[in-house]
Amino acid sequence: MSTTSEVATSVPTLADKHSGIPQYLLEKAVNAKKAIREGSTDKVGEKKPARSVAIPQGVDEDTFFKAIDELRGTLGAQHVELNDKPLEDGWYMEHPNTHDAMTIIDQEEFVSSAVVYPGSTEDVQKVVVWANKHLVPISPISMGRNLGYGGAGPRVRGAVVIDLGRRMHAILDISPEDYTCLVEPGVSYYALYEELQKRGLGDHMWIDVPDLGGGSVMGNALDRGVGYSPYGDHWAAHSGLEVVMPTGEVVRTGMGALEGSNTWACFPYGFGPYIDGMFSQSNFGIVTKMGMTLMPNPGGYESFMYTFPREEDLPQIIDIIRPLRISNILENVAQLRHVVQALAVRGQPRTHWYGGSGPIPDAVVHEAAAALPAGDYTWAYFGMAYGPAAARQHKLGIVDAAFRRVPGARRVDAADLPADDYFWSRDRVARGTPDLHELRWCNWRPNGSHVAFSPVSPIRGADAAALLELARRRHTEFGGIDLFPAFCVGLREMHLIVEIVFDRRDAGRRRDAMRCLRAMVDDAAALGYGEYRTHLALMDQVAGTYAWGGGALGRLHETIKDAVDPNGILAPGRCGVWPRRYRGKGWEMRGGGDQGADHEETSQGKGVDGAGKAA
Repeated sequence: MSTTSEVATSVPTLADKHSGIPQYLLEKAVNAKKAIREGSTDKVGEKKPARSVAIPQGVDEDTFFKAIDELRGTLGAQHVELNDKPLEDGWYMEHPNTHDAMTIIDQEEFVSSAVVYPGSTEDVQKVVVWANKHLVPISPISMGRNLGYGGAGPRVRGAVVIDLGRRMHAILDISPEDYTCLVEPGVSYYALYEELQKRGLGDHMWIDVPDLGGGSVMGNALDRGVGYSPYGDHWAAHSGLEVVMPTGEVVRTGMGALEGSNTWACFPYGFGPYIDGMFSQSNFGIVTKMGMTLMPNPGGYESFMYTFPREEDLPQIIDIIRPLRISNILENVAQLRHVVQALAVRGQPRTHWYGGSGPIPDAVVHEAAAALPAGDYTWAYFGMAYGPAAARQHKLGIVDAAFRRVPGARRVDAADLPADDYFWSRDRVARGTPDLHELRWCNWRPNGSHVAFSPVSPIRGADAAALLELARRRHTEFGGIDLFPAFCVGLREMHLIVEIVFDRRDAGRRRDAMRCLRAMVDDAAALGYGEYRTHLALMDQVAGTYAWGGGALGRLHETIKDAVDPNGILAPGRCGVWPRRYRGKGWEMRGGGDQGADHEETSQGKGVDGAGKAA
């Protein structure tokens, strides 16, 4: 086993790499990597079998390699890499850009043939023109850290991944007067935070960060990810895009479309039809620049945590949260988490708490939780109040009176919590300081990976109870999967985020996780709840649940796709949108039959050719 010092030397920092860790989190990153290695059944340095390049279907092998040589001549040989080496999954800070590091199906399914590294918007144009010429599918990533949703993997096997982040990671502008920034795809939350500190602006303005800070600011917004300050809706905080269209043309949206614009990041709409939405969770263009709004320092903050003793308290808690959240007394995205996550987020394997099979018993969970700093409970609410002390105390008084209507509710005294407690990670994230704490719960299983069930509902206690029951029933049915529920409450909607943690080296556990997910997606849709985001393997199924009008929305997406991408080269199949030359040829993965049951899922299709006919 590697020593801590050996591990430390291989953790990249921001000084070394655009995707690196900031210095203030280096020790935490070293410890996280060490724990992941200890929970892995892979042997460090073990020789893996050689593998061949995954040639995209419909492209002759000789033609493909000649096309790659042509692209090397265009971009420079050092900026084009064939994916012909053994696949290494790495971990959060050293993730692959060739495949899905947390695969829930066969590792070779969502895998690239090559990776290219453009250095400018003009380079991206060149790659797109090249792809159209040779009819090679391409799949852009910002940084490839969309872990749990498919990572850097392309939806179509053998697509060429365009890694925008390695060479396009400039912070093009920060305006302390307007509280805005303009960024390229490779700017992480870590990097933007550090740049604000470097410029002496860290006390003046904040960024809003998701649970982990290593992802792309742009990429997270485009996938409609969230953070935990009042600016937590990242797509709503964007303003203006620069986009390379699938034909190679470049467009700018919003105020960015004005020559010499001085308000690109200030006003999102510009003039005329507002089309930015077509580039979010889509395959209609490659975004190379994005404006974002930043949050003024509110003049103070105070984190707080309430616990509630019983599972059946859930509906009452949610109904209390709703008016407080809508009126902004609860100012940031509400986090209501189950006690089992209090154990898992400590980063120890499940066997530390329980060695049996089936779901970990409630009695074991509560006995273990009683020994933790916050004590035993079933639900924990993490929140933050912002503003001067008098304003905070007024809001906190309202919150306290409301939550104490739940029998047994108590506010945890933060002074009693040690510095490494999860509470302080939530505190940092809610005040715009990127962290590296959240994925500790992946250590729950050997070779720990995760995939999310993420339905959206109204903020109602009855809806919360229905979704929790649905998830619990299916988790029990498919191999007794441990249930990790968290309710994240926005201004008018609530997301139930259920993370399934599984051993990616165990085909049986992967199958169980997939079967459970597919069943929950269909169950939720039958009750009127739709997913807001999903893994590559479930995109066709989830897209299919939005079926009003006989699938009118899907047909509109296809019409747009065929108009803007006539050759169908850009990220075919992403978010369930297939271009004409792939459509109906066996590429879709909707579940049912053998898919996700007794066999690994595949979507190799029946092939495509330049005419869009089955090959």
